[in-house]
Amino acid sequence: MTAPGGRHEIVVGIDPARDWHLTLAWAVDEARRRRLGLRLVAAVPPQHHMRHVDETPHSMALHQAASEVLTAAAAWSTERHPEVEPAVDLIEGFPAPAIGRLSRHARMIVLGSRHLSRTEEFFSAGSLVVPVTAQAQCPVVVVGDAEHVTQQPPYLVVGIDGSESSKAALALAFEESSLRGAKLRAVSVWQAPVFLLHDEEVALQAQRRMLSEATAGWSQKYPDVALTHEVLIGHPVEELAGAAEHALALVVGRRGRGGYTGMRLGSVVHGLLHRAHCPVITVPVV
Repeated sequence: MTAPGGRHEIVVGIDPARDWHLTLAWAVDEARRRRLGLRLVAAVPPQHHMRHVDETPHSMALHQAASEVLTAAAAWSTERHPEVEPAVDLIEGFPAPAIGRLSRHARMIVLGSRHLSRTEEFFSAGSLVVPVTAQAQCPVVVVGDAEHVTQQPPYLVVGIDGSESSKAALALAFEESSLRGAKLRAVSVWQAPVFLLHDEEVALQAQRRMLSEATAGWSQKYPDVALTHEVLIGHPVEELAGAAEHALALVVGRRGRGGYTGMRLGSVVHGLLHRAHCPVITVPVV
């Protein structure tokens, strides 16, 4: 399969201070499925940022540790799928912007979740998930827990709200489902407003119509993917996370590009990154 626009690599962020096996397993499996290259990246903060009297020994130690982890990760990746030849990059720079810049040419970026609280995600210098997801120009996968590969039949969930970003998410979700031989659950969530001006059933019918129109035509393009439609009632974060409890992945669209803190990431996407247990794939409009 050829990636669009010359994007021929999956980039995976390797954190030398955290276990990277689940993240790398997802990335190398995906590279094999898509017949893409795999690039393992670790970033070390610039020397002048370190608060030491003599920064050089500390900086050298960080570079050495990151280099050793990248070597070990590349060997582990090759052992898992010998046909995928990983490239490695040790970058000097702050991790979030350094990895975020790679999204301009990557097919996909894969990160591990550090299970930080929302406050920690905003203010931790080592946080990657929120800022990279907010800024990336390609889909970003956040792998928190292992895939539910034993769930039968396997399925993915895609969140649909009628926006352009959810259309992009639907396209990727069909592609992923086809690659994996999995079913696809297209889910739309209706949250009742504080003051309901119209009949609830009328609002739900409109939601079902939107979902049907958004998914129209895709089954002809991917006849191998069994598609179901669901309109759920409740809070979008809780309902989507619940629907994807045993999914291979949850795919959602991301609107716009936020700043470093990811304040424009969107409350639903932000909430799902912390609430969902399966891998969460966010898809921007490009």
